[in-house]
Amino acid sequence: MNNIRSTLATVWRIAAPYFSSEDKWAGRGLLAAVIAIELAIVGINVLINQWNLRFYNALQERNWDNFVYEIIYFSVLAAIFIVLAVYQLYLNQWLQIRWRRWMTAQYLGEWLHHANHYRMQLQGDAADNPDQRMTDDVKLFVDRTLNIGVGLLSSIVTLGSFVAILWGLSNAAPLHLFGQEYAIPGYLVWGALIYSVLGTILTHLIGWPLVGIDFKQQQYEADFRFNLVRVRENSEQIALLHGEQAERERLLVRFGRVVDNWLAIMSRTKKITAFTASYNQASVIFPYVLVAPAYFAEKIQLGGMMQTASAFSSVQGALSFFIGIYRQLAEWQAVVNRLDGFEAGIVAARELATRDDRVHVVETGAGAIDLKGLAIRLPNGTPLVNADGFSLRKGERTLVTGPSGSGKSTLFRAIAGIWPFGAGTIAIPAGATLMMLPQRPYFPTGSLRAAVEYPAKEGTFTDSQISNAIEAVGLPKLASQIGELGHWNRTLSLGEQQRLGLVRALLHAPNYLFLDEATASLDEPSEAALYRLVEQKLPQTTIVSIGHRSTLDAFHGRNVVFTRDGDRFALSDGKRAAAS
Repeated sequence: MNNIRSTLATVWRIAAPYFSSEDKWAGRGLLAAVIAIELAIVGINVLINQWNLRFYNALQERNWDNFVYEIIYFSVLAAIFIVLAVYQLYLNQWLQIRWRRWMTAQYLGEWLHHANHYRMQLQGDAADNPDQRMTDDVKLFVDRTLNIGVGLLSSIVTLGSFVAILWGLSNAAPLHLFGQEYAIPGYLVWGALIYSVLGTILTHLIGWPLVGIDFKQQQYEADFRFNLVRVRENSEQIALLHGEQAERERLLVRFGRVVDNWLAIMSRTKKITAFTASYNQASVIFPYVLVAPAYFAEKIQLGGMMQTASAFSSVQGALSFFIGIYRQLAEWQAVVNRLDGFEAGIVAARELATRDDRVHVVETGAGAIDLKGLAIRLPNGTPLVNADGFSLRKGERTLVTGPSGSGKSTLFRAIAGIWPFGAGTIAIPAGATLMMLPQRPYFPTGSLRAAVEYPAKEGTFTDSQISNAIEAVGLPKLASQIGELGHWNRTLSLGEQQRLGLVRALLHAPNYLFLDEATASLDEPSEAALYRLVEQKLPQTTIVSIGHRSTLDAFHGRNVVFTRDGDRFALSDGKRAAAS
């Protein structure tokens, strides 16, 4: 019971915000229309139940006029039912896509808000495969929540409508057993109730493991799909290393988990299907078994028997609602758990950026980036870098060196405000713009123009500005292709990508430019030419570089060295390089 309450509370927390959002009136209106149509369909089913009495009595009495009338009456009801069913489906789908669009926009906004997506990875990403959460899981949540919710409401209304009918029929057709008549008030209702409760209990006992198995299936499917994408994105490196066989084995291991879990689903589904199919088939004849003795004792006519069977089936079906949708319920609960985990991951990542024991990035009126009491740690709490009382002065070109793994890139991440683990303060000049260029730059799929303008909107810079910058970094062939679409991280060499990264810097002209081995894939003459270009085009930009080549000394007036200091690294000024 606690588990049910917890699940329903989670469903309410996830679902309710949409119906209070800016799209609430459309959502509420569509939901009300879907519910109203469902209630109208229940009403038609009640009318059809009453029609059964008259129609089959007309058959038994061979009354042609009544027979023709009832055929016409049924045809009208059927036409209305068809129209209602069509528009219920249409409005249901319309509500689904509006609701899904709103949830997707909300999740995307929260996931991408202030590097939440990055911090979620840093803390282990308990909500694995966020792409699946915002595609498959949101779609399934909306679909299953509507179908199960409307179905449950329909079952409740159906139960209320037909219980009264069935109770009255129980009095009209008393129970007959072994030639004896037993006056049991509402015995048909009690029969339906007992039959349905036993079926529901047995269905749950057989099918409850499906919740956990379904959860794992979606996890394994997403993991397999993610690794397929990884292979596609790194196909060149895999081909160069002749790693196809290794990748095939790795992928088959992951797919093996998909298969093994699917076999578990098959086994459990076979058992629950065998029971529910038996239950449903037995429910067809069960009402006739109960009421047939009264019919043969001539207590009721054929129409009464058929009406009783129809009413019993409606009541039994309403009471057996959870049996019919148990497979969907198991899938729905797994989806709810995954979305709950995703939301929890977002909240935890957001808290990382707001808790007191973190690296604080603040704006100040000073003309330098000042590191005060800065102690950077790894996510597990291990000390990494101490940088108390250090400054990156405006207009000064600084080269950062030190052994691999000493925390140079992590210091850049902390300055950028995306690394929360540690203590101390990083003071950034008020209004200053920072740009970080990593060794492997990111370019969104699309036009070359949009790729180099990123993260600004396409059209922020003129075609001539973009073409001139591309030519300046040594890519004249690409200067005339800025409108072409492509996957630039896959079609260009790493050296060409690094040149395009510098195009981005030339266009945006940040106040502080951090180059994290951003030219390491270029030869030394090309690297020198690009540094001279940056100095020429961005004379007001403060440049901070991470690099290992001694040739970089000529382009930096200051050398900051990461040196081992006990269990962590510390920053110190090395020998001063000659500025170019």
